Amino acid sequence: QVQLVESGGGLVQAGDSLRLSCAASEEMFSRYGMGWFRQAPGKEREFVATIIRSNTRTYYASSVKGRFTISRDNAKNTVYLQMNSLKPEDTAVYYCAATIDYGLVSRASRYDTWGQGTQVTVSS
Repeated sequence: QVQLVESGGGLVQAGDSLRLSCAASEEMFSRYGMGWFRQAPGKEREFVATIIRSNTRTYYASSVKGRFTISRDNAKNTVYLQMNSLKPEDTAVYYCAATIDYGLVSRASRYDTWGQGTQVTVSS
């Protein structure tokens, strides 16, 4: 079973950048599709971005399209979320997740394993 640990969150100002990392303990990391989700207080967990296991296709929520970039390094068992031009509405706990399903998976229920989350706070 893959285990995930997020890092890289913090407090930044609007317009700043952050890079989140998600390290997996599973050697078969390359067999999993990976996704990033976020959850703000009082809101449902929402999809942010996903990347297929081959690292050739990505998909983003409209709210982050053009600002965020998901990538993965299968040799290091790590997935990243580069966040640029951050806005206060990006404030949330960010979670990485792994899915055995094939394709650009955006539904949280299709992900099998979740990390503990890392807090991202963007001030104006």
